[in-house]
Amino acid sequence: QTNTKTHTQSYTAMPEFMDNSKARAIRLSLWDRVTPPVLTQSGSGSRLSPLTTPPCERTPHMTLSLQEILIVGSACEQAKFSELTMDMFRMLQTLEREPTESMHPMAGLPLAHGGPHDASPAASRMPPYGVPGSKGYVENGDRRGMRDNPHKYLLYKPSLSQLMVFLSSGFKELPPGGALLLYMSADGCFSTTKHPQDYGYELGGLATSVKRDATEGGLAVRGKSSAGYKEPHCLYPGDLYPYTRRPLFIIIDSDNSFVFQHIPRYFGQPLVILMSPQDVPANFQGMNIQHHGSLFTLFLHSPMTALCYICNVGDVPIHHWERCQNYVDRFVTEASRLVTRCRMDEIEQGIGYIDSSYVQFFGDDFLRTLILRFVFCDVTLRLHRGFRGRHQRPRCEPPLPAAELLEHPSLAHIILQLASALEVRGHFVEGPEGD
Repeated sequence: QTNTKTHTQSYTAMPEFMDNSKARAIRLSLWDRVTPPVLTQSGSGSRLSPLTTPPCERTPHMTLSLQEILIVGSACEQAKFSELTMDMFRMLQTLEREPTESMHPMAGLPLAHGGPHDASPAASRMPPYGVPGSKGYVENGDRRGMRDNPHKYLLYKPSLSQLMVFLSSGFKELPPGGALLLYMSADGCFSTTKHPQDYGYELGGLATSVKRDATEGGLAVRGKSSAGYKEPHCLYPGDLYPYTRRPLFIIIDSDNSFVFQHIPRYFGQPLVILMSPQDVPANFQGMNIQHHGSLFTLFLHSPMTALCYICNVGDVPIHHWERCQNYVDRFVTEASRLVTRCRMDEIEQGIGYIDSSYVQFFGDDFLRTLILRFVFCDVTLRLHRGFRGRHQRPRCEPPLPAAELLEHPSLAHIILQLASALEVRGHFVEGPEGD
């Protein structure tokens, strides 16, 4: 029987969430010092549209499209509304297209048209209406030819078995050329093994649902075998190995995220793992940042808002916000150019500076946006004076090149120009020559 805290949901329910006065209060309370349009206008600046889709010089190798998404929220003590934590809500908005004039035939709600910016042909297939054993399941596009967004499962504090059921369902539904995205915002399960040999299970993982009673799941019988004990309510990197048979894009937001960097590519399929920082600087620890949602997820959702947060920016007038947003647009355009300028034949020969997985995922609008916002996050934190520890910056697997991308002077220059425009240049290190 499905746990009451485990929930699958679609975008069709989201306008009710956004129009609810309590939901608005939660959204606005996240950021009582910064009031850019992304927080004061429902969905503005967060959902994908033709104007906000990062540009890309497409190649024949960019064949994958995002089809199935699992958004999992298991972080404790995080603000939430109904069955959505703040991280879940932000990621859900990031992975939606801005609705246009087309109307949903069932609910009378806007549903996005396909267009030149659409790289996700999810509308071409008829998905199931539900998953056996689930309650409250609603499809986020339930008419053939009408869905412009990938299919999503939203899971709030699921048990491990429930998580694996829905992950398997998404895996099963993947069409040829489709990719599966797993996003997890969760607290870490830490290992006490001093000399780990199995990186799949001996480094710890992510807590799923709250721990059961001590008599359940073997907790009462640890005794003599405690040295080899593994927490049963934990998602380990090794649990994801079978799903690497298909193109898999993983985002881990946790204080134990780096343990997922060792997932092997046994089956030669595209695999990208974006991992949050495991720590925040001491001056941020007293600000209860995790209660209001993770900084890493905020970067993936709204890069400008995240930069304002780490620089203690107060009110930003809308007209100035829009001018500063132009720097973010310039950044993602330049980062996209740097990613795609590496030729595929060089990558296949092992002399290219970027892994082929990034190129294959880069043709999808949503995945390209996430990759480029990850680059923005990494470059920004590299330059910020407060984030000097290696565990205070994100990681990715396969690693993105430093010299050719993450430390490229043109990207650093744009970040420092943005900092100057916001009058927070002092928060950043000295930049490239000519800044």
